[in-house]
Amino acid sequence: MKIQRYWRCALFAAWGLATLAPAAAATPTRVPDTIEQRAAACIACHGREGASTNAGYFPRLAGKPEGYLYNQLLSFRDGRRHNSDMVHMVRHLSDAYLREMAHYFAGLDLPYPRPATTSDASQQTLQRGKALVFQGDAARGIPACAQCHGQALTGVQPGIPALVGLPRLYIASQLGDWLSAGRHALPPDCMAEVGRKLTTADVNAVAAWLALQPMPADPKPAAALPGPLPMPCSAMGN
Repeated sequence: MKIQRYWRCALFAAWGLATLAPAAAATPTRVPDTIEQRAAACIACHGREGASTNAGYFPRLAGKPEGYLYNQLLSFRDGRRHNSDMVHMVRHLSDAYLREMAHYFAGLDLPYPRPATTSDASQQTLQRGKALVFQGDAARGIPACAQCHGQALTGVQPGIPALVGLPRLYIASQLGDWLSAGRHALPPDCMAEVGRKLTTADVNAVAAWLALQPMPADPKPAAALPGPLPMPCSAMGN
């Protein structure tokens, strides 16, 4: 009986190996080595092809100025911006690779999500946010956001990002980082200078108002500034 059981087990084992053999011999799937494939990891946080939703914390990448995207990747790699996931992903990447990634995302032309339609901010807060965006606060040395980010607030080539089409939480957190000196750019660091003059109430007002604004018919970054920069800024190479 023991001998019969032995041979029965041996036959079952041989049959099992025979059925596994075709699977083991199957040709492995080859992943294409393209920039689209290599940038796929970004989608996990930033959304489909870098087009964020209006409900998340993570910013949109698609269609932003290439120079801006490149500078931010450099800042994460070189310690001027701090996010553990981003730092981990780019810490060993070369300038050329970061430039390739920036070029890829800048070239994407995808629809924007609809903006928020309601806000818990008061009308006074929203009006304060709009005033700071388009008029600034001259008495406190705060320029209007539109002076640098464009009258349509869609950013300016080659290095200034859009302010519309972003989640409120993200806008508030980034302005808060400038306020608390948690974020830096290459000198001259114009946003660090502006951020030091903002209050928490200013940040909340600007973020609340911007999050409600629809995208203009042409959401692409402007080709040039609407006028002279109010201060030197490395984003525009000066």
